[in-house]
Amino acid sequence: MKSSLWYFTLLISCCITTLADAQIKTPLEGRWDLTITKNGQQLPSWLEVRHSGNNTLVGRFVYAFGSARPIAEVKLKDGKFYFSIPPQWEKGERWMDFEGSLENDNTINGTMTYVDGNKSSFVGVRAPALLREKPIEWSTPIQLLNGKDLTGWHAEGKNQWIVENGVLKSPQSGANLFTDQKFTDFKLHIEFRYPKGSNSGVYLRGRYEVQVTDSKGLEAWDDQFSGIYGFLQPNRMVAKEAGEWQSFDITLVGRTVTVVANDVTVICDQIIPGITGGAIDSKEGEPGPIFLQGDHGPIEYRNIVITPAR
Repeated sequence: MKSSLWYFTLLISCCITTLADAQIKTPLEGRWDLTITKNGQQLPSWLEVRHSGNNTLVGRFVYAFGSARPIAEVKLKDGKFYFSIPPQWEKGERWMDFEGSLENDNTINGTMTYVDGNKSSFVGVRAPALLREKPIEWSTPIQLLNGKDLTGWHAEGKNQWIVENGVLKSPQSGANLFTDQKFTDFKLHIEFRYPKGSNSGVYLRGRYEVQVTDSKGLEAWDDQFSGIYGFLQPNRMVAKEAGEWQSFDITLVGRTVTVVANDVTVICDQIIPGITGGAIDSKEGEPGPIFLQGDHGPIEYRNIVITPAR
């Protein structure tokens, strides 16, 4: 009996030690909001590093466009980290190579060698947790579209957006459209209609894209209708036929998002890990606009109502 008890105690002790060892983190682990300086432009990007087993670091990377890209291994050597990823939407076959170092607990910097062989510098800071300490209280709903013109909105680039009979229209691919006002936590109701094969997106705080795309009959995925692009897939596909009016009711509190698409809850209280491709910047701790993607095909919106948190 004593022998069995001794063995049981030893087994528990070993299990606790193994768990503790498995949870030891390197200082690089975590999520990082990056800014890449490329050809004089500031490109928002994002990096996640985490352990896989006892000896390997893996991760994900979001560039200025495209979805979250898996990193098979992040290597550490002589105080620096290295990783490479294949091209996604970039032209060519050369991989993108990254080399960086941890400056302190909250800052990294380094270089990215792009698919064309040119190098760009990057800096990164730890992504904020965005936890809300107090219970949410909602203020008065705001009608973001007056139904007559683009008052309260502005386009980046040559504007193709028009308002007709209460409907906000982008007849062809062109500029994205932004609210003048910025928001932190909110509830958003928005209705939309697209022609067959078209594609748009609703960006929350200008950083997290909810996909608006012709997906009826397709498998639910994070790059299809109602998904948080590249990160969160809806639990079912509820897209209607192209040409029909559809709706989102989205609640965003910190990083926690709920998406109700066409009156069906498809994402419920899920954490958005980081910015998605096409984000306005990587400053996740700051308020941001609602922006509507207008560079992927014709799209129409109406009844855009936001209820900010107090």
